[in-house]
Amino acid sequence: MKASRGNVGRAVDQPESKVRFYLLHGPDEAQSRALGERLVAALGASRYLIAASSVKSDPATLGDEAGAMSLFGGKRVIWIEPAGDEIVAGVEALLEANSVESPVVAIAGVLRKTSALLKLAESSPSALAFAAYLPEGADAERMVIDVGRRVGLKISPPVAARIADSAENDQAIVFQELQKLALYLDAAPESPKELDSEAIDAVGAELSEGDVPRLADLALAGEMAELADQLALLPHGAEGIPIVRALQRRLLQVAPARARIERGERPDAVMASFSKSLFWKDKGLLQRLLSLWDSRRLATISERAGKLEREMMFSAVPTQEALGEELLAIARAAKRR
Repeated sequence: MKASRGNVGRAVDQPESKVRFYLLHGPDEAQSRALGERLVAALGASRYLIAASSVKSDPATLGDEAGAMSLFGGKRVIWIEPAGDEIVAGVEALLEANSVESPVVAIAGVLRKTSALLKLAESSPSALAFAAYLPEGADAERMVIDVGRRVGLKISPPVAARIADSAENDQAIVFQELQKLALYLDAAPESPKELDSEAIDAVGAELSEGDVPRLADLALAGEMAELADQLALLPHGAEGIPIVRALQRRLLQVAPARARIERGERPDAVMASFSKSLFWKDKGLLQRLLSLWDSRRLATISERAGKLEREMMFSAVPTQEALGEELLAIARAAKRR
């Protein structure tokens, strides 16, 4: 069945036992992941990762894992990311099984209307499909207010608008920044605190300096001079993880499109399929990136970005220099094309 923006929150916060498969797709993958995590939290479960390639090679794997009891007695949510039509046979087996112990979440990104996986999820009463798009205007404010409520912050619409604008309406970045602000204010869901602009200024949560998402785009486009200028604008000790995640989000957008081109699809046809999910200013950039990078090199950047993110998360020392070096290395590689 197809979920709407108005009821998807309730569907994951108060999950029905009859729903075995959650297909979270659309261009806003941060929102899709956040909804999946809300389901995991509502069930008091842990994530169990399965690769889409494993389901493709052995469709019975998905039903077997969903039907198996956890070795440690806790609840599980089977998690597939990224997912696409290659898992259709496995999902069919899952939906036809007599019973399951664990629901399955698939984070699919942008799917075509003709996608077999999308059609299957929307037509089955035991599945739920939701398309996530970047919120804008009042919807973005409501997103910030809702995320704030979950970490113990009471946020007024004007403050929510400021945070949404700073984070480019990206829910993953919003959540990260609100977590820092909640810690600063000693807020928690059971003891909520009011968030005002003074607290934002004090914590330095404003993300516009250095234009976080644009740094990743400049690197991938090979704009070395402008990238160097933007890196110089970053204050000392600036949080680097949002920048790495902006890079990863762009890679997740470019890589599937590039893979389709390498399978023989026309570039103009691939771009047309993205036209409704892209901001107008991103269309020219995506066309350029598709011409600069092939799938092999995109996979290498993605692997390096993941390694850099892990180093940043667990390092006790500033990693801003490592971030700058990595972005400049990407830009140099783009220039060599």
